[in-house]
Order: sequence, then C-alpha cells, then structure tokens
Amino acid sequence: MLNEERRREILEILRNDGRLLVRDLARKFHTSLITIRKDLESLHCQGLLERTHGGALPIRTGALQDQTLHEKERLHRHEKLRIAAAALRMIRPGQVIILDSGTTTTAISRGCRQMRNLTVITNATNIAAELADTAVEVVLTGGSLRKNSFSLVGPLAEESLRKLSADMLFLAVDGFDVHYGLTTPNQLEARVNRAMSESARRTIVVCDSSKFGRRSLSLIMGVSAVHETITDRGIPRRDLKALRDMEVEVKLV
Repeated sequence: MLNEERRREILEILRNDGRLLVRDLARKFHTSLITIRKDLESLHCQGLLERTHGGALPIRTGALQDQTLHEKERLHRHEKLRIAAAALRMIRPGQVIILDSGTTTTAISRGCRQMRNLTVITNATNIAAELADTAVEVVLTGGSLRKNSFSLVGPLAEESLRKLSADMLFLAVDGFDVHYGLTTPNQLEARVNRAMSESARRTIVVCDSSKFGRRSLSLIMGVSAVHETITDRGIPRRDLKALRDMEVEVKLV
C-alpha cells in the first residue's frame, strides 16, 4: 500500500471511529509503529487531524459547534455502547431515572426497553419514541423542540423538572473540563440539564474520553455537582486523578 493510500484510509477510520491509536493502526496495516507515527505527523501538519500521545483525534472545533444527533452517532460508537451497558447495570426496579438528550443516553434508553417497573423522565423526543411501545413509564417534559438534538428546552421544560424527583440523572455532555465544569453548545440545553441535576438525588455523567479537556459554549454546572462519571479508558490520567481527588467516583469501561 502506498503512503497516500494508507493515509486516506486512516482518515476514513478517524471519521468513523472518532479516535486513532497507533498500535491499532500498526496491526491493521501490518506496519511498524514508527511508520504510523510518521503518517499521523504528516496528517497533523496538513491540518487533517490532531495528534495526541499514542494516537490522534479529529480537529477540535470551536465552542459554538452544535453537531446534530446523527453526526454524533458516528463517533466513538463502541465506547458509547460500553458506557451505556455500565449505566444499565446501575438501574434497579422501581427507580425513576432522568435521561437527557444525547447519543450515549439514547443507547441507555434502548437497553431499558426490556425493563419493567421503571420510570424514565426525559426531554429527548427520540428517547420517548424508543420507549413508547414498552412497559417503561415515560414522562416527557414540555418545551420548545431543538431539531439538532430532538430535545425539548425552555421555561416549560425547566418548570416541569422542578416539580419532579428522580433517583438518578444520566447526563451526556459535549465538554468535560475538570477545572471548569460540564458544558454544552446551547444555553437553553444547559439550563434544562442543570434543572435535571437539581431534581435527581445522584448525577452520573456518561461520556467518552474525547470529551475531557474540552469546553463548549454554555456551562451546565461545576464538577462538584457530579457524583459519578462513566467513561472509557482513554481518559487522560491527570483528569482521572483530578476527579478522584475531588471524590467523584469514576467507572472505566
């Protein structure tokens, strides 16, 4: 395989998986680690990816980027499924849980389809549709529809959440800066997420490791409001240590 052919294929893998690891690419292309590192450096210099220790990530975009749910679904699919599976193991019969809008929380909702004696509060119309023909009791907040995320936001959504109480909130985020807090691109979405956390006894962040070290436009809340985080093993070590130092439980999948 020519260098350019391999590099085009590397970019295609990045578009589909959302992350590259040098060792995985070396195995896939049956070449050395040094060759793959040179490929990634070349692509980095062309502005086609962001080089990281041990691999690469897509180019970071500005804080205003608001990807659609369909665009997000293509990224880090395997990690999201493992995170969702770990979240599902935490849910017990008779509980009330909140799911915000997001691809990881959508994966959790799909795992809830076979459950009984469970109530799900959500502002995500797609999650409500996932559970509409099941035994799960669904409480859908009111509000104005955000077409990018299929979520309901605004004063109606916030007010309805203030009148409800839940055991756990599973919260998906766009950015997780351990020093700044949890962020999302939309200000109305951030307000609804904050109301969700205030209505739940326990807030559990569900996000893949690419979200760490990133900030989006709107602050949802500080890390002190988080009880637990479920993420994959790609989380930067310094962020993992910082969370544990702040007494946030971290589950790695």
